[in-house]
Amino acid sequence: MAMVVVLLPVSDDEPSLQPSTLDELARLGVTSIAFLRDSSLAALVLEGWAFDPRDAHQAASAVAGMREGLRMLQPVVQMAVSPAAIPTADQAEGEE
Repeated sequence: MAMVVVLLPVSDDEPSLQPSTLDELARLGVTSIAFLRDSSLAALVLEGWAFDPRDAHQAASAVAGMREGLRMLQPVVQMAVSPAAIPTADQAEGEE
């Protein structure tokens, strides 16, 4: 699944998730959106099986409009962590 994190400075204009925006994101293959922020920086996490990261700027513009200072981050590593790899206390006692 493709994932892109879009960083943008916070402004008075909040990102828009209107129906037309969601239609545009769906057309670009985005199936999941997360919006995070603090007082100065916001992040959009865009994911989708059919999403092409080369369309990240277009997807970000659909949500945040044409803003200065957008930065796109693409994953370097993405993995799942399983608790099955961690021995339990009972297993550790059995090794003694």
